[in-house]
Amino acid sequence: MTADRPGPAFSVQDIPFSTHGSWFGISPVLAEKTRAEDLHLVSHQNGMHAVLRLVPLDPATGERAETLVEATPGLLSWTGPAGRVDLTYETPDTVRLRGAGVPLRISAAARTLTPFSGTYFYREPAADAYVFTSYETGRRYRITLLSGTVTEVFGSQALGSADRGVTVAADADGEWEIALEELDTARPPYASTAAFGKVVEAARNAFADFVDSVAPWRSSATPAAELAAYVLWSATVRPAGLVTRPGVLMSKHWMDKVWSWDHCFNALALGPGCPELALDQFQLPFDHQDDSGALPDSVTHSEVLRNFVKPPIHGWAFGHLRRRMPVPLERAELTEAYDRLERWTEFWLTARRAPGAALPHYQHGNDSGWDNATAFDPERVVVTADLAAFLILQLRELADLATHLERPEDARRWTRAAEETQRAMLDQLWTGDRFVTRGVDSGDTWSTSSLLDLMPIVLGEHLPQDISDVLAGRIEAHLTPYGLATELPTSPHYLPDGYWRGPIWAPATVLVEDGLRRGGHHRLADGISARFRALCEDHGFAENFDALAGTGLRDRAYTWTAAAYLLLAEAHAQRGGG
Repeated sequence: MTADRPGPAFSVQDIPFSTHGSWFGISPVLAEKTRAEDLHLVSHQNGMHAVLRLVPLDPATGERAETLVEATPGLLSWTGPAGRVDLTYETPDTVRLRGAGVPLRISAAARTLTPFSGTYFYREPAADAYVFTSYETGRRYRITLLSGTVTEVFGSQALGSADRGVTVAADADGEWEIALEELDTARPPYASTAAFGKVVEAARNAFADFVDSVAPWRSSATPAAELAAYVLWSATVRPAGLVTRPGVLMSKHWMDKVWSWDHCFNALALGPGCPELALDQFQLPFDHQDDSGALPDSVTHSEVLRNFVKPPIHGWAFGHLRRRMPVPLERAELTEAYDRLERWTEFWLTARRAPGAALPHYQHGNDSGWDNATAFDPERVVVTADLAAFLILQLRELADLATHLERPEDARRWTRAAEETQRAMLDQLWTGDRFVTRGVDSGDTWSTSSLLDLMPIVLGEHLPQDISDVLAGRIEAHLTPYGLATELPTSPHYLPDGYWRGPIWAPATVLVEDGLRRGGHHRLADGISARFRALCEDHGFAENFDALAGTGLRDRAYTWTAAAYLLLAEAHAQRGGG
C-alpha cells in the first residue's frame, strides 16, 4: 500500500465529496442551479436526490455553527472555533463521521412526507440504530452511534410535515462518532472494524493508488492531473440498476448519467492505467444496444433514454483505446467490440439513410451531441459532414478489426464503404472552401460559423491535404486565449453561456486536436492542447467554459473534461513537455 497522502484540496462548492463505487456524495449542490447553505447526503439512485442535511451545531447555543469546510480525497472536515467534524468513506455505501467540540444534527432534507414522497424516520430496535427511508431513492439510511451520545431525537415515526432526525454530541471532554450507511432493506447491525484514522488512511491510499495508475507521468508541468483523477475516481459508481458494470457518471451533480459519446473520453483516459475499467466504460452503453443497432442517448441508475442517439465516434475511440491498452485485447474482447460496432454502424447505414442517399442524417442537434449548434438553425433533419467523417473513421476501424480477426472479405467490404462514404461527403458537402449542411426534406444547403462545420478535420491523414489546410485555417479562427470556441466570437449568434453556441467543450477540443495532429498540423494542435490544459488548471473541470473569459459554466465537476485534461497532459508529457 502507498504511503498516506492527503491528495489535492478542492471546494465542495464545485466538486462533490465522494468515493469510487458510491452512489451518493456529500455536497451543497442539490439540483441544477440549486445550492444549499448546508452540506447534504445526495444520492444518485433513481435520479439526483438530496436525502439528509448535515449541520454542525454551536455547542453553546444549539444553533447552526459557522464552520469552514475543507475537502481532500479521503477526508471532509467542518472546522470552527469550538471544534471540528470529520467525514470519510469506509466503503462505497458507508461513511464514518467523528466530532470533537461540535455536535452534529442529521435530518431529513424534505420536511413533508406523503404516501409517495419524502423521507420517513424511526428508531430501529433490532439494530439499535436510527433509520431514514427515502421514497425518492428507494433506499434506507441508517445511523449507528459508535461513541458519544444521541442528545436529541425528533420526528420519529412522524407523518405529514415535520422535522425528522437526530443530534449527536460527545460525552464530557470526549468525541462522538457514528456510521451512516445507505442500504436496501436490512443488514446485520453495523460493527466497526477499524479506527477512524485507519479508515481515513485507507480512503486516501485508495485514491493515491488510482492516481498513480492513471497519471504516473504527472509532474509540476501538469498541476491539475491529481484533481482530474479525483473527478473521475469519485464519479465512478458500482453496478446497480440499469448500470450494468462499473460506470463513470458524467458527474455526481445533476449530470449523473452516462451519455453515449461522453463515455468514450473517460475510457481513453483510463485505458493505460485501469484497462478493465476503461473497457467497461466503452462497453457500458453497448449493453443497452437495441434491435436496430442503435445506442441509447443515455444510461443511468433507473433510466435508459432512446429518444435521441449520439454521434458514431466509437470507431475512432476504440481504435485509440486498443493502442492505449497496456496489454493487447484478447480475441474475444475484439470480437465483442467488432460485433457491437458493426450493428451500430449498420444503424447509420440503414435507419439513418434516406432512400437512395449515400450519406446518413441526424434527426435533431441532440443526435450530434452539439444540441443547439447553429448548424441546426435552418432545419434539424440534416446531412452533415461531421457525421460522415465519424462514420468513415468507424468504417475504417471495422476494416482494421476484421483484418485482425481474419475476416478478409469483411475488411474489404468496410474499406470500400469508407471510401464510398468519403467520396460522397466530398462530392456533396464540400464546396471548395468549406463544408455545408444539407436539409433532408428541403435539399437546401448552408454553412455557419459553428466549429461543427469544421469537424471533418477528425479524418486527419485521410483528408486531402488542400482540404485539411483550409479546415486548419478556419479552426485557428476559433481559437481564443482559452481554447476553441464552438461558435466564432464574431458571429451574431455567439453566446457566452450558449451551450454549443460559443463555449469551449472538452470533446470538441480532443477530437480536433487529434485530427490536426494526425493531419500534420502540429503547431496548431500544440496551441489548442496548451490552452485547454491551462484553462483546466485555472478554472477546473466544468461542463464547458466561457470562450472569452475562461470561467467554468454549468456542471462544475464533469468527468469528460477531466478525462480530456488527462489525455492532453499525458500526450504533452510524452512529447517531452514535462
